[in-house]
Amino acid sequence: MAETGGVASGQLKSFVERIERLEEEKKGIADDIRDVFAEAKSQGFDTKIMRQVIRLRKKDTAERQEEEALLDLYMHALGMVPESAAEAA
Repeated sequence: MAETGGVASGQLKSFVERIERLEEEKKGIADDIRDVFAEAKSQGFDTKIMRQVIRLRKKDTAERQEEEALLDLYMHALGMVPESAAEAA
């Protein structure tokens, strides 16, 4: 392998080319995801809510429950929850 200034140029070139291929694949996948969201939107689904659902599905139950409890606590502290709803919970 040829070395230039202490750098194995063949190995470096291999890494760079692999990364470039993966970046291209990533772009293709991102385009596919965008297409699926566009299709869902054309069928009347709210894509913003779909993104939230996908984000929540990535979390385990305990992590999700902890976040929901903190959100509820913060909303109460800011007066964002009507008293009747707070009493029902």
